[in-house]
Amino acid sequence: MLKTFHQQKQYWGAVTIFIIAGIAAIVLNQILLIGLPFLYIILPIVFSFVIHNIEKIFWLLFITLPLSTELNITPSLGIDFPDELLMMLLTGLFFLSIISRPKLFPIVALKHPLFIVIVVQLLWILVCTFFAVNQLLSIKYFLARIWFIIPFVILPQFFIQSISQFKKLALSLIIPMGVVVVLCLVRHSYYHFSFEGIKNTLSPFFRNHVNYSAMLVCLLAVLWCVRKLTPKTNQYHLWLNWGLVIGFIALFFAYSRGAWAALIIGLFTAIIIRRKMIGKTLILVTITIVFLVGWLTYKNHYVRFAPDYQQTIFHSELGEHLKSTTSLKDLSNAERFHRWVAGAKMFIKKPFTGFGPNNFYTNYKNYTSNIFKTYVSDNPEHSTVHNYFLLTAVEQGFIGLLLFYLLLCMMLLNIQKLYNQFKNNFYRTVTLTTGIVISMIAAINIMSDMIETDKIGSLFWLSIGVIFVLELKLKEEKESIVS
Repeated sequence: MLKTFHQQKQYWGAVTIFIIAGIAAIVLNQILLIGLPFLYIILPIVFSFVIHNIEKIFWLLFITLPLSTELNITPSLGIDFPDELLMMLLTGLFFLSIISRPKLFPIVALKHPLFIVIVVQLLWILVCTFFAVNQLLSIKYFLARIWFIIPFVILPQFFIQSISQFKKLALSLIIPMGVVVVLCLVRHSYYHFSFEGIKNTLSPFFRNHVNYSAMLVCLLAVLWCVRKLTPKTNQYHLWLNWGLVIGFIALFFAYSRGAWAALIIGLFTAIIIRRKMIGKTLILVTITIVFLVGWLTYKNHYVRFAPDYQQTIFHSELGEHLKSTTSLKDLSNAERFHRWVAGAKMFIKKPFTGFGPNNFYTNYKNYTSNIFKTYVSDNPEHSTVHNYFLLTAVEQGFIGLLLFYLLLCMMLLNIQKLYNQFKNNFYRTVTLTTGIVISMIAAINIMSDMIETDKIGSLFWLSIGVIFVLELKLKEEKESIVS
């Protein structure tokens, strides 16, 4: 009887909404209002489906990462579709779950030093938002940071708890990326694999060859991990070998110097982790960076790198491009100096809280120097400073930069500790791969700024989520040995 009453209540509710919506559509001359009754019926069904399929949405997110595209809703507002929508959805569902059951929040994350640094970062971003030139842009940045952290840092602790789920994670990334790679290679063949032709082959999945090659080189490390953990007798081992060959061919024809350099750095990182030299390497890298920055600023040495406006052009042939790179006459590096000089001036202007997250583009042109100007300095792509470390300093001040650098160093030190304590070969290999990916992302972001993008940003934050899961697995391994 109660069920019948509930059904009648729903029926009359739908009828009432339909009548009201019809009258409102006629009076206001807004035909779209007719859709409200259908939303009343459909939304509860959709909500019920989503609630009972959170794990499926989680895995769908990883499948869509290489396949997603940029959509411009308005001239000033864009979204990565569909992966960013899935991030928002998972974040909202997570908060709804935590509100109803607070104990669901993973304890290992709350107590972990990496998570503490992330929380402090978020708090500092809020402080910088308060002092931002454009607070609305900074609020968008803060919200985006949250819907990166929840799906990639927190949720893996719920859905990646076994070896089979680690394998599922790897395949969810490399299979769709493999589809994109093959499609791009086929398209590129129509341009005879030319240096100029690569930019015409990546739509709608990647904005340019830099973003494409960055994700490709990181997922090549994941593919290597899968191959290494697959027995040679397995029927898929040969396919994995061919996958690596095709992947390296695609990486070469991506013509991205940053990705090539990242690959080399990733190989060195594997050696450094195995030899327990991460700490010494980080100290050496830090001293080198401080020395270089000091030398560039001392007596304005940076002026020596000002380009010749007439000779600094984009070369359509790879050989000419590499030659111009070594002579500092290629367009992309010359424009980087143009942005870096502006970024340095902005940092000096506001060293404590910066200009505010997501505020570089709208402010940097007032700080540029004409002697570094290039043919593309009008910046039609609205790109930023092309160095994530400098970008963080400009937008979040030196405290924001120190927090990000601290987070990066702690990630690598945690990886070294985990790798050298694990007895299980599977988790050792996963740990080493994670360290390689982290180092390659760090290298790529010296010449780019991709931590806030859906492709590379997702892999960066996922690396922290994987570290949390590996910490739990190491604890379980030690307890099993003791018992």
